[in-house]
Amino acid sequence: MPEEPRGCRAPLNFMDKIKVLIFVESRYKANRKRIKQIIKNTLDKNEIGGAVEVSVAIVGDRKMRELSKKYKGEDKTRNILSFSQTEGEAVILPGDALRLGDIVLSFPQVINDAVRDEMLVDDKVDQLIEHGLMHLLGLHHE
Repeated sequence: MPEEPRGCRAPLNFMDKIKVLIFVESRYKANRKRIKQIIKNTLDKNEIGGAVEVSVAIVGDRKMRELSKKYKGEDKTRNILSFSQTEGEAVILPGDALRLGDIVLSFPQVINDAVRDEMLVDDKVDQLIEHGLMHLLGLHHE
């Protein structure tokens, strides 16, 4: 097999460098490929390269309310929570992925929001995943 010239490697598939861990409670349907694609697009748009890891969980209102109470001090459900792994002192080991954190969506709230906003549920999931990822990247809204 002929040797490749130096510096001329075949480009890696961008999705190979992005690890998206997805948990979906069994009673909810989520388009995993679409979730991975919106994460890839958002990272691309924000010029984030290299190996990245993010997790997404799609849960019900009971679990979301529990998380909201525990981490936000609010006894209520919400459509999204994000938990950054990069706040404070970041430690990245050589060859290790940048672990951005976790995005949690309440599927019943996503449905309510989609109806309210006259959107498809998948489009609302995309919008919220992008919103949560922006928080994980340190871009917050007022």
